[in-house]
This record gives sequence, C-alpha cells and structure tokens, in this order.
Amino acid sequence: MANPKRRWSKARTGKRRSQWKLASPTLVSCPQCHVFKLPHRVCGECGYYDGKQVVKVEAK
Repeated sequence: MANPKRRWSKARTGKRRSQWKLASPTLVSCPQCHVFKLPHRVCGECGYYDGKQVVKVEAK
C-alpha cells in the first residue's frame, strides 16, 4: 500500500483545511411581510410566494 513519504506540517494541514467551512445561507426579504426567508421558498410567516398566497398560515 502507498504511504506518505514525509509527514505533513501543521501549517500545510491548516492551509488545506482553511477552505473547509460552512457558508452562511443566502436570505432575501419577503416582499409582503419583509421577513427574511430563503430564496425560491414560500414565506413561513405570511404564506406568499411569487405574489400569490399559496399556503394558509394560522394565527399564532
């Protein structure tokens, strides 16, 4: 089996892992109620998508 010839330094390992991180989700404002939501999804607060109400939201 293949084995590494030399040990990787901590700096080299850190440089490789520096790109391995979570990306924050892209949020857009709902045009109806101005609450942040994920793009191309129904708003959870008002139930609107593309200017039309597609989900009936019950009062909390």
